[in-house]
Amino acid sequence: MKIIDLRTRCVAIPLNAQLRHNTGVHPGYFLRTIVEVITDEGIVGLGEVGGGDQRGALQKLKPRIIGLDPFQLEIMKLKVLRSIYYLSNARLYAALEMACLDIQGKVLGRPMSDLLGGRIRDEVPFIAYLFWRYDRPGDGKHDETAEDLADYCQELHETLGVKAMKLKAGVMAPKEEVRVLELCRRQLGDDFGLRIDPNGLWSVQTAVQMGRRMEDLNLEYFEDPSWGLEGNAAVRKQIHIPVATNMYPAKFDDLAPAIRMGSVDIVLTDLHYWEGPRGVKDLAAVCNTFNLGVAMHSGAEFGVELAAMIHTASTIPTMNFAGDAHYHYLTDDIIEGGLMKYENGCIKVPTGPGLGVSLDEDKMKHYEKYYEEKGDYYARFHQDPYRPDWFPTVGGM
Repeated sequence: MKIIDLRTRCVAIPLNAQLRHNTGVHPGYFLRTIVEVITDEGIVGLGEVGGGDQRGALQKLKPRIIGLDPFQLEIMKLKVLRSIYYLSNARLYAALEMACLDIQGKVLGRPMSDLLGGRIRDEVPFIAYLFWRYDRPGDGKHDETAEDLADYCQELHETLGVKAMKLKAGVMAPKEEVRVLELCRRQLGDDFGLRIDPNGLWSVQTAVQMGRRMEDLNLEYFEDPSWGLEGNAAVRKQIHIPVATNMYPAKFDDLAPAIRMGSVDIVLTDLHYWEGPRGVKDLAAVCNTFNLGVAMHSGAEFGVELAAMIHTASTIPTMNFAGDAHYHYLTDDIIEGGLMKYENGCIKVPTGPGLGVSLDEDKMKHYEKYYEEKGDYYARFHQDPYRPDWFPTVGGM
């Protein structure tokens, strides 16, 4: 079996609100590049990657993978990821590995999880991922107070069955954001999981002050409280909450320094940062060696990548945290059957061969057209429609 072609398409799907974060605003839609790796036997593997329109970058890699057997992932990794400036290719390689594992599963008639060691759970729990929203559904108003987000968390708990939350912080005043967690603890009880993620925005001093205020809330973790390996290490030494990261480290080169410095207790896995599903398994092995926890990061994925994430998470015994997912903000999906269903806060591991999902061609065409109308949002990703003179800042607060 040989790879004979690589097809790439860009699609955008509307969200039910505009999502704020510390470096800007998601402008009402997510976009992804969908990859189709085509073999000489007619088997097609699906992959997905974010980060804006990646079609050009992926097509530049096409000559390196044409003629490869989709089972030859180590050779593909050497040709795609371990080449000059390979670090910039990690997210692209992950999409290709995802597609090749989909092909392998289809050839063998086995789900992708079986290629990664076999699943130990049939469903994966997810969180209520909370963002400060503009133009929220229902009333079109903006989230402005801690009560707004605590009420939204309660809603997601009731409608999706989720049993944990994470607040994307660094938008409002730190004390107001901490108050969200305080209200959620009061409203949802002691067994509901709480997390907060300022994405490294808070100064060490602010993060320590807020961390000490939150110690009695029994947080699952405090994610990227301050900037860089040094910032996280400084905060971790002064508070009694586990520190997690999907930023420092977010690649194997930085994992050893992070461990030596004591920067982190829990590493969030990401298929694109950590070199595909098999790379995530490598990461989990290192974390096990050093008694670090593992959780799952979300990159605003659609159903193709979400399926890959679920397969991977289902095979990692030490992944005891509910996974991150932006998925409940999407209004639709590009896979047959539409949006995957939450049941008691979980999504079932697909059981079909490979990823276990297929593209809905009508929806692909519809959301390709929608992307062409909207354009690559990274051109205005950091713009705030309600504060035209605003720009992101990082550092002391």
